Amino acid sequence: MTAANPGARLGTGLAAGLVAIAVVGLVVGGAIVALIAAAPPTATVAVWRDPYIRRVILFTLWQAALSTLLAVGLALPVARALARRAAFPGRTLLLRLFGLPLVVPVIVAVLGIVTVYGGNGWLNRLAAAAGLPALPVLYGLGGILLAHVFFNLPLATRILLHAWAAVPGETWRLASQLGMNSGQIFRLVEWPLLRQVLPGVAGLVFMLCLTSFAVVLTLGGGPAATIIEVAIYQALRLDFDLGRAVVLALVQIVLAALFLGLGQGLARTPVTAPTEGRPASRPDLASPLGRIMDALLIAAAAVFVALPLAAVAVAGLSGPVMRVIADAALWRAAGNSLGVAVGAGGLALALGWCLLTASRGLRRRRRARWAGAIELGGSLVLVVSPLVLGAGLFVLLLPLVDVLAVGLWLVVVVNAVMGLPYVIRLLGPPMMRLAAEQDRLCASLGIAGWDRFRLVEWPALRRPAALALAVAAALAMGDLGAIALFGGGDTATLPLLLYQRLGGYRLDEAAVTALLLVALCLGVFALVERGVGGRAPG
Repeated sequence: MTAANPGARLGTGLAAGLVAIAVVGLVVGGAIVALIAAAPPTATVAVWRDPYIRRVILFTLWQAALSTLLAVGLALPVARALARRAAFPGRTLLLRLFGLPLVVPVIVAVLGIVTVYGGNGWLNRLAAAAGLPALPVLYGLGGILLAHVFFNLPLATRILLHAWAAVPGETWRLASQLGMNSGQIFRLVEWPLLRQVLPGVAGLVFMLCLTSFAVVLTLGGGPAATIIEVAIYQALRLDFDLGRAVVLALVQIVLAALFLGLGQGLARTPVTAPTEGRPASRPDLASPLGRIMDALLIAAAAVFVALPLAAVAVAGLSGPVMRVIADAALWRAAGNSLGVAVGAGGLALALGWCLLTASRGLRRRRRARWAGAIELGGSLVLVVSPLVLGAGLFVLLLPLVDVLAVGLWLVVVVNAVMGLPYVIRLLGPPMMRLAAEQDRLCASLGIAGWDRFRLVEWPALRRPAALALAVAAALAMGDLGAIALFGGGDTATLPLLLYQRLGGYRLDEAAVTALLLVALCLGVFALVERGVGGRAPG
């Protein structure tokens, strides 16, 4: 048996990677070039001369800054309480609960927030029964901040917990020997570590709030609380003002690139030293006041996150289930959602696999710069949001085709490209480990091409590939950004149908629709992960 030709394998893998890069570049680059080409000649001047655009930009930055301050500021004491109380009944369940806002479609969670905090919500009913004043009106800046804290407090808490986990047992033993109290521990041990982590956490939350289309679209309440993405949607779909949409989209790209670069520059990797790895307890756990405060913080965070999710379940089960299920529009939207999920997830996995195959081959041959360039090409979408990418494609294709007629196909493409960074992060490390372990053996046995994929790569990478596919499909199924531009009528998906029912104040029907959307998202995730990935070993 002859040894496989490494150069041929590299050439095939590199060709596949270049094709994938070309597809991503055509979609992202084409959208951005179309926006630039369609921009008015005086676009830069128009940004600051138009009072509406100035107001939208300033409100976008203001709400993102306030949301970040609230979410990260509240996550700090919650994460510290969870780090201090590393073992209590239900802790694992609570951390899983904190993961739900990350996977539940945004529009569904917004419905839960309205059900709890809205004018006729649970809390206002309790206040009326107790003779207490009603809560402030949910819609506007207050509602936006509330929703952003709901989504980002659990995310920031889970990330910050890793910072506390990095404190070695030797540090806690030394703190015990020195008799440090809780305040001294925070000032001398925890805060120096948190200072390195907080800029990255705050930057991530800020970027998420900067591009929070669905939250502001549903809870903004009017022109006074409009962010750039909502203004783009209004300019394209309501006013059909291409000039304003293009200017706003370019501003959004510039702001996203600026803050993404700033976040990368401020991010620091905590410096750790070798330790014995022996666990040790903190010396500030015995205080009764500390136990009470930690319990209150953890309970308050759990109730805050659980209430909207529980509201969706209760409202959905108590709503007009049979009437909604009998609606043909619901099942047409569900079919569209499944088609988008399968198409976008499959395309994202295929593109990611091709990119990573090329990158892996280059890294194994010590061409790290080229490999990094290929991986960076797959992450270009970090500087654009689904709505901005959709706006660019809208402007690019409008003279060529009926954009709304091919809307679902465009939604699949947009969501596939937006899911690509998740595929790269989930599938990249296992592919590199497999290459390090099996490349020489495969070369010596002459295993290459389809035989290598069938016999070596797929059995080893099946589970991470299934997870990447499940994540990309679930995100595509719950996305409202692209479908809001291209969908309508027979091409509506479940998120768009849910938004339409919320906008029409058909909250009972919206609750049942939301419950079905959550069930489909979780079902698709579980089915893909188990069906494609198989059972875990053992």
